[in-house]
Amino acid sequence: MAKIDQINENILQELIRDGRISNLELADRVGLSPSACLRRVQEMERTGLISGYRAVLDRTALGIGFLAYIGVGLRDHSKESQEGFERAMSRAVEVTECHNITGTIEYLLRVECADIAAYKAFHTDFLGAHPQVNAITTYVVMGSPKDARA
Repeated sequence: MAKIDQINENILQELIRDGRISNLELADRVGLSPSACLRRVQEMERTGLISGYRAVLDRTALGIGFLAYIGVGLRDHSKESQEGFERAMSRAVEVTECHNITGTIEYLLRVECADIAAYKAFHTDFLGAHPQVNAITTYVVMGSPKDARA
């Protein structure tokens, strides 16, 4: 694990807030010279501490009005079942996150669709039709007072 001093922590917090911030502005905000700031950012990129930058999209403007988290239990716990399920989820455009978790179910999915009708089609025709799926529990998101994902 990389050692993160307070300056690097400040740099990371600024980049989380705005990944497109100019190096000049970033250096000013964290109290470094532009060259020192750039060296630190490049080192964190080189070591993989910073693995990439993403665009945060306005889902509503894209026509995505339905968000849910889905707990999925599989029929069996074999490696083949898990790999088959994960391959299927990687092909589903509605699935924006797929996490293999511990507990009473095997997977937690983040699913984004246009509306409830689109989710019903995904639930029935794709997720429910997968041969390894044994249980589906849907948690519909009604609001997101905090969402710090990039």
